[in-house]
Amino acid sequence: MSKARQLADLGNVYDDGALSNRNLIINGAMQVAQRGTSDVTGLTQASDGYKTVDRWRFNANGGSNTGQITMSFETDAPNDFKYSTKYLVTTADTDIGTDGDLRLETHLEAQNLRHLNFGSSNAKQLTLSFWVKSNKIGNYSAGLYMDSASNSNNQISQGYTINASGTWEYKTLTFVGNTGTTMNTTDNDHGLRVWFFQAAGSDYKGESSNTWGGTSHRAIGQDVNLYDTVNNYFQITGVQLEVGDTATPFEHRSYGDELARCQRYFLMCKPETSAGITHAGFANLNARSTTARYSVVHFPVSMRVRPSVAYSGSLTAYSGSGSYAVSAISMNGSTEHAAEMEITAASGATVGHGGWVRILADAYVEFDSEL
Repeated sequence: MSKARQLADLGNVYDDGALSNRNLIINGAMQVAQRGTSDVTGLTQASDGYKTVDRWRFNANGGSNTGQITMSFETDAPNDFKYSTKYLVTTADTDIGTDGDLRLETHLEAQNLRHLNFGSSNAKQLTLSFWVKSNKIGNYSAGLYMDSASNSNNQISQGYTINASGTWEYKTLTFVGNTGTTMNTTDNDHGLRVWFFQAAGSDYKGESSNTWGGTSHRAIGQDVNLYDTVNNYFQITGVQLEVGDTATPFEHRSYGDELARCQRYFLMCKPETSAGITHAGFANLNARSTTARYSVVHFPVSMRVRPSVAYSGSLTAYSGSGSYAVSAISMNGSTEHAAEMEITAASGATVGHGGWVRILADAYVEFDSEL
């Protein structure tokens, strides 16, 4: 790229109002994976949700869609990146039906998008850029879904082509702003969803490219059905969404910055087993009865909403000179900043005694406030 072009692109970025914090995507370099880096297998249309890499959600639909996917965290990436997310087909489906689809998506909070001015004549363009690789060449689709009171003018998409098998390719797509529909007015709720399709039925691709509309605008240009052969795969990283008509170089943020952004939506507490640690202290507690203990956990960042809590594996409550197996954790009260929990463990604690909860190597406690 010439110096003149670089300066022109920089000028465009300045005019669009962002020299830093350009990227609206959280964890676009796929470097944070609090849930773990192990493959998640057997994903079907009943498996929608966050599985591996933070902020990236598996989604599949369709009454006749019987395909299965393994979603994985990969250490294969183009220059300037280290990690990527991968879909691998493990059960084929050559006909997903008119209403079937397969996509990878990320959800953006509405209050971070007010400057887009959607629903007005000042609605801004958005440029999506990313690195992608697949063994299956052909035409794919990416698009935006805007959460709003209207479902008739809230979706837009464009096609792009993967030209070479097994090769990282850089793609850019610029989307027109939505002048006709206003975004969700609840600040900490859904604003935009960014979708990357690997398969889509005819219900989702009957209209013109890069125009806002309803369901038939969802996956324009998608011809590939990744499901059609076992071992087909799709990988992606370096995802950036920014205001304007220019794709600028990827905005690399520090791991700590990216982790904090992810922890607004999901927080995982577990031992660092890769360092040989077999347990970790989780929270202090106070025994209110022989079986019930109460504890308060302060979150490292304010979460999006009051989270739910869940745990798996072996936890132990220590109180006085005894140790007691934990059998349940439930919220007794919480805010976006801290959680008060009731911890039920085997009988034997002395009322009024303090103690702590230990997470063993096979266990975790998680707090979830995902979009």
